[in-house]
Amino acid sequence: MLFNSFSFLGFFAALVVVYYASPHRYRWGLLLLASLYNYAAFRPEYVLLLAGITAVGYLAGLAIAGRRTPAARQRWLAGSVLVVLGTLFINKYYDFFVTSLDGATGGVGLPRLDMAVAAGLSFYAFSCVSYLVDVYRGTLPAERHLGRFALYVAFFPKLLAGPIERARPFLAQLEIPARFNSAQVTAGLQLMLWGLFKKVVIADRLAPFVDAAYRTPSFANPADLVIATYFFAFQLYCDFSGYSDIAIGTSRVLGIDLLENFRRPYLSTSVREFWAQRWHLSLSLWFRDYLYFPLGGSRVAKGRAYLNLMIVFLVSGLWHGANWTFVVWGGLNGIYQVVESAIGGSRRTAAASAPSLLRKLLGGLLTFHLVLVSWVFFRAASIEDAVAVLTRVAAAVTTLPRLLSVRLQDPTILLSLGLIALLLLVEAFDDLRSVWSRLAARPVYLRWAAYYALLLMLVVLGNWNFAQFVYMQF
Repeated sequence: MLFNSFSFLGFFAALVVVYYASPHRYRWGLLLLASLYNYAAFRPEYVLLLAGITAVGYLAGLAIAGRRTPAARQRWLAGSVLVVLGTLFINKYYDFFVTSLDGATGGVGLPRLDMAVAAGLSFYAFSCVSYLVDVYRGTLPAERHLGRFALYVAFFPKLLAGPIERARPFLAQLEIPARFNSAQVTAGLQLMLWGLFKKVVIADRLAPFVDAAYRTPSFANPADLVIATYFFAFQLYCDFSGYSDIAIGTSRVLGIDLLENFRRPYLSTSVREFWAQRWHLSLSLWFRDYLYFPLGGSRVAKGRAYLNLMIVFLVSGLWHGANWTFVVWGGLNGIYQVVESAIGGSRRTAAASAPSLLRKLLGGLLTFHLVLVSWVFFRAASIEDAVAVLTRVAAAVTTLPRLLSVRLQDPTILLSLGLIALLLLVEAFDDLRSVWSRLAARPVYLRWAAYYALLLMLVVLGNWNFAQFVYMQF
């Protein structure tokens, strides 16, 4: 069930009532059944793949912990990670690489599998890998309770699009009896409301315009391509961070805290800040701990450190999807960070004389537009389409002001821009101090006025077409 569906909201309300009415010793089972039911609602066969990955992770974790010699532990780790990532490769990337190989060699005759990519596979496969590596490193004991381990892998708020939760904090929380806490439940419901607003009111309102412009970019109005590219930056952010807010909020209502995934990324003043501190943090931390650091991180020669950075971003690009556009997107962001790191000292020296506010403003604008260019490749259906977007906009640069002045008279575009402005205003305040803590300090009627305003916008402006979340395809 999708978070933005009425069926999910009803399902979750009923689950909360039964959850808090049940004794603690039965709650893990209730959550596991609810998670499997929620996943099976998409396609029942997905549950079989989930069960297979879970079984491999559970049995391999016990085997790794039970082996006394480093060599035996390494063999079990390598074999189990190979099975988990191999399953991900076959399900998601096999046809892509076979097609690419055919294109490069003129055809080698390998068969296609034509498999539907299982929703959430990339996320729960990475969760399993992190668990196995942590057990191997000795930073986490192997979980001996099969049901609790299965719940860690399948927990429905995070299953389809993260956050990519670590096993230690999650499993530890399952041991603590959760009592109904009105403050915690309120905080969870607030996050769910804000996440729904971002998804239904902003992301799904922007999506049709973006889809229309990027469907055939070679024939699209250059002004539409410019607007659609800006809109996509906020569509993607509101869609994905909206999912994360709802996931974290639903989990918090149940007394379980998940990793924070977004921290107002479009307020970043550098690409490094964007990726390391603000955007999709659970994935960034995963790549840092399980790929970048094992490669040597930045504790090696400068050239090797740059190579490590590029490897991480190229793999990150491929993780997002079986298309060369994602590889280019990852490569661009890797190049941005390598260049930023290489010129960092001189840039800081040159900027030292500029006022702090001006430095932040210029850094923020530059960072946003560098990321924006990379989003063109992320959204385009092919590299050719992405190049068409960039070349058509560049060719029309002298006429863009006139074309944009015409398009910006459209009331639907103006409404979308107004919603984006509202989002940025809220996030600017939130970056200084949590908006929810600000509201908590206000009289009760102001708090409820804010809640009712959001609910009213959900009803009046919400696009309730139950559109799938973008990151569920990854």
